[in-house]
Amino acid sequence: MNQTKIISKILYYICLILSGGYLITGVYSGLCLSTGFSVTPYKDGKFLHINYPFTEQPYLNIENNYSYIIFSFLLVLVSYGIFFWLSAKVFKVFFQDKLFTRGNILQLKRFYLYNIFVPLPIVIIASFFVEVESMIWGLVFIHFMLGIFCLFLANIFKQGLHLQNEQDLFI
Repeated sequence: MNQTKIISKILYYICLILSGGYLITGVYSGLCLSTGFSVTPYKDGKFLHINYPFTEQPYLNIENNYSYIIFSFLLVLVSYGIFFWLSAKVFKVFFQDKLFTRGNILQLKRFYLYNIFVPLPIVIIASFFVEVESMIWGLVFIHFMLGIFCLFLANIFKQGLHLQNEQDLFI
């Protein structure tokens, strides 16, 4: 179990960093795009550079198209920020002193609900506005499978909580 705690703690911090990176980039990009701060158009305005803060150095290169900006850029950044934040919470479950708790089951439930019910509608809605590459459908399937796997884990944890509570009554 010590190995599991070490690995889950490492993955917890990696996912927190990734989540922070995605969410901060999403918020920064949204502010830049809505205010025009630190944005430089190029190639006759077809594309935009979002620059590093307070510099003229390009940080991100995107198409200058509202559909692309919303559905292929900002929505992706925010949804993966949330995904990695929920992933971090799941990894945190596995280095707690007590595994089978209602709080841990809630973290697993949030993760599986997000992965089962969020990616597909997002991609379907986005497909009306931007071209969705075939690889994206594969990612939706992978998220769905992650959600199902976590659903199984949550059910195992529910059973473990039930058995743990029964055992506590007899001790």
